Amino acid sequence: MRAGFPDFRLGSVLATSFTGTLSERHGNAVERIPTPHRLVDWLAVNGLAVASCTTVQLDLARELRESIHAAATAAAIQDALPASAVQVINDCSTQGRAAAVLTPEGERRWRLSSASCVEDALSVIAADAISIIAGERDGRLALCASPTCQAAFFDTSQSRTRKWCDMNTCGNRQKKARFNANQRKNPSSAE
Repeated sequence: MRAGFPDFRLGSVLATSFTGTLSERHGNAVERIPTPHRLVDWLAVNGLAVASCTTVQLDLARELRESIHAAATAAAIQDALPASAVQVINDCSTQGRAAAVLTPEGERRWRLSSASCVEDALSVIAADAISIIAGERDGRLALCASPTCQAAFFDTSQSRTRKWCDMNTCGNRQKKARFNANQRKNPSSAE
């Protein structure tokens, strides 16, 4: 990882992890892919290594990220999908060259062509977004209960009642705030 940048928030679902490259959307937003090189880093961490990225490609990636976030948010609240977001996701999905491959462990991985570019990687992310927004995978789209985050995430818990996009950040922050509020309300309970 390159020094001086915020850590990536990695998850098990590619598309929603990608939307997490901009966190705290309703608070002090944290941009986790501020430069083309940082997008290259994120793609590599997620098995979609590319050699380079231009500023134009970074802009396209951010447009896809925001489109996925808008469509996933709409799907989570059972609202109509924004037509412009659907168009961007579909365009990105069809522009790349990638193939699904089966690993010896029986898992699906994506293989980009030997001359892969950012658009190839973005097509994989867009295809992943399509599969979760279309309801093709076992789970449900939900929004983080943190008022400053409200990130869309894909809940694959058994009960499908997860409240936080990431328990280690948003969940712990909310639990700590609730604990501190209770301590202020009942100061004698701390003794």
